[in-house]
Amino acid sequence: MTDEFTTNVYYDEDADSTEIEDKTVAVIGYGSQGHAHALNLDDSGVDVVVGLYEGSSSRSAAEADGLEVTTPRAAAEDADIVSILVPDTVQPSVYEQIRPALEPGDTLQFAHGFNIHYGQIEPSEEFDVTMIAPKSPGHLVRRNYENGEGTPGLLAIYQDASGNAKEEALAYAKGIGCTRAGVVETSFREETETDLFGEQAVLCGGVTSLVKQGYETLVDAGYSPEMAYFECLNELKLIVDLMYEGGLGEMWDSVSDTAEYGGLSRGDMVVDEGVRENMEETLEAVQDGTFAREWINENQANRPSYKQLRQAEKDHEIEAIGEELRALFAWGEE
Repeated sequence: MTDEFTTNVYYDEDADSTEIEDKTVAVIGYGSQGHAHALNLDDSGVDVVVGLYEGSSSRSAAEADGLEVTTPRAAAEDADIVSILVPDTVQPSVYEQIRPALEPGDTLQFAHGFNIHYGQIEPSEEFDVTMIAPKSPGHLVRRNYENGEGTPGLLAIYQDASGNAKEEALAYAKGIGCTRAGVVETSFREETETDLFGEQAVLCGGVTSLVKQGYETLVDAGYSPEMAYFECLNELKLIVDLMYEGGLGEMWDSVSDTAEYGGLSRGDMVVDEGVRENMEETLEAVQDGTFAREWINENQANRPSYKQLRQAEKDHEIEAIGEELRALFAWGEE
């Protein structure tokens, strides 16, 4: 097993499509990533079968897209590469269903390392275990492919039983369009821990908390909810778009000098060393498995805390005022 941190980047010329041209890929799941992987591979000339349970609402969609659909176990029996693209929470039970159908030399492939890294799935040493993880929602993976473009992705090898796991994974990445943009080599550990930390501390948890607290600060000080919404939520997209396109420098160059000075001089006062300490605690809980155990137990208990937190978020005042404001503008109709 390998768990090294690297910065290798691979492109189309580094991937040999013949590595999978005579193999069958079973895509288990047909949600955001599943449909994109299956359709892109199919368009790339790869033999694809989709594995879905009998009552799945996605069966008709996959069949309408012209793909062969069967049960997860039957799909695994026919496949050389089994790409498990159902949600993390159900992957262990799905793996138990398909495990008897797997043969030595088969490949188990993932788009996120959670269950492998935290030991919820413990595959036989006879299998290759790899990861190809597009860094984008599935609908964009599909759209970019159809437009002749690519989506950046990650490559990781957990087990290389065949001695050819990396070459096969790169061929798969090429089949879904990732090597058009570039595939960065990483490890299951690094992908899992950075992904969870980023979601919790910055992308999902940190940003939404910052938005809500900024909104509440303005409203509590007597400013209108509408102005607070625009300043603390609506305009966030404009700033993030600038950072996405050209980094922090592009953003600073695009805003006014007043905004730049205010941001540079006050940003670290708001997000201070106390926040950094909280981030370090959050990362530690990811690294030592505390968060993983909490989330696994939460699911086993039918998600009581998750449901409560989700409802509280929906009930926040910013959601109601945002819905009203978006309805007033033409772009809200989109």
